[in-house]
Amino acid sequence: MNDYLSKYQLYPLQIHEKPNPDLNLCVVIPCFDEPDVISSLNSLKMCDLPLRSVEVIVVVNSGENTDFFIVQKNRKTFIDIQNWIAVNSSEKLKFHAFNVVNLPHKFAGVGFARKIGMDEAYSRLVSVENENGIILGFDADSTCKPNYLCEVEKHFDQNLKSTGASIYFEHPLQGFEFEAEIYENIVRYELYLRYYKQALQFADFPFAFHTIGSSFAVRANIYAKQGGMNRRKAGEDFYFLQKIIPLGNYHEINTTTVFPSPRPSDRVPFGTGAAIQKMLQNNSSIYLTYSIQAFLDLKTFFREKNIFYKTKKEDAINYLNNNKISEIIVGFLLENSFFDELIKINENSPNLKVFNTRFFQWFNAFRVLKFLNFSHENYYQKDDIEIQASNFLQIAHHRLTCNFEAKGLLEQFRVLDCFKNEAIELETQIF
Repeated sequence: MNDYLSKYQLYPLQIHEKPNPDLNLCVVIPCFDEPDVISSLNSLKMCDLPLRSVEVIVVVNSGENTDFFIVQKNRKTFIDIQNWIAVNSSEKLKFHAFNVVNLPHKFAGVGFARKIGMDEAYSRLVSVENENGIILGFDADSTCKPNYLCEVEKHFDQNLKSTGASIYFEHPLQGFEFEAEIYENIVRYELYLRYYKQALQFADFPFAFHTIGSSFAVRANIYAKQGGMNRRKAGEDFYFLQKIIPLGNYHEINTTTVFPSPRPSDRVPFGTGAAIQKMLQNNSSIYLTYSIQAFLDLKTFFREKNIFYKTKKEDAINYLNNNKISEIIVGFLLENSFFDELIKINENSPNLKVFNTRFFQWFNAFRVLKFLNFSHENYYQKDDIEIQASNFLQIAHHRLTCNFEAKGLLEQFRVLDCFKNEAIELETQIF
């Protein structure tokens, strides 16, 4: 514990009460200008209790340049949380909260707040000698099913090698809390998230998992070994999980559900809140996404990747040019110096299994996204998510339907996502 904290801890530990000796789950909630965090806490309180103890850590936070009125709202929220904790915290399910203020403007944001809470959770788990304990990401505007805590504990107890997991989620699609157009827009955005993940899975990309900040879990020892959470102002969940997923033995937990909020937000440049905000500003429910053809290009290339094992650079280029591999793929590989990298990959791959590991360490989730942007800047055009999601179902699952209606498509993709995505098992090597 001291080794990790001495290298990566950026904020003093705040909780001085000793944890229960059987502490096993720590739920971390960043909280900034949140109108109803109590609903999230109530949802967790109503959960069935797992076998071992649970702690919930709420990090109310603001930066040195945060608007005075938000700082005041945060202070009131913190007092409300403290009052709620005094009545609702129990021996088996303890709630903690602290108010972090004046964080450096350069780093203040959800990533830093999540890191402060996850470092706190790590220290508490390791203090009771439970390095295999679980740290969960949750949000201050999310709720969950009552079996949430039990199912997470059960998964990691039954999968002792599991490094982490993405937890099944569903945005609410109707209700009275938001205007009708917000619910209409979240349908399309969630459909995009599921289309993107399913298309990557169909393309045989091994790291095809959802990376949602409110619905993931990671073992404490894995969290520390990968250097902990980052301080990004947005996308911190995606960047963090891209360090965890490629380790292998990463899973999905589809036996419970987290319900993230569909609300719009202008606090971050991308993510759910930013996407909904943009759709509202544009007064349009259309959400543009990548063409399925780009994923088919990836699938063709990934299917041929073993050909490049112990292959010389010139032979690899000739093979691609002469075997109907998309010119888009070839152009992207040339622009990104793949063939020079291929020499290094082969030099450090004593067998095909290691080659595959190293191949996808290069062609990782960041490079996939880079390829998708490259292909749509130079060859394809983005299209309505409803059209591309329907095209995917026809191509990948032979569901011949002319129904482009977003809600019906989303229900089909939710069913697909509930199917078990086998954990990836990679032979990791140190470069």
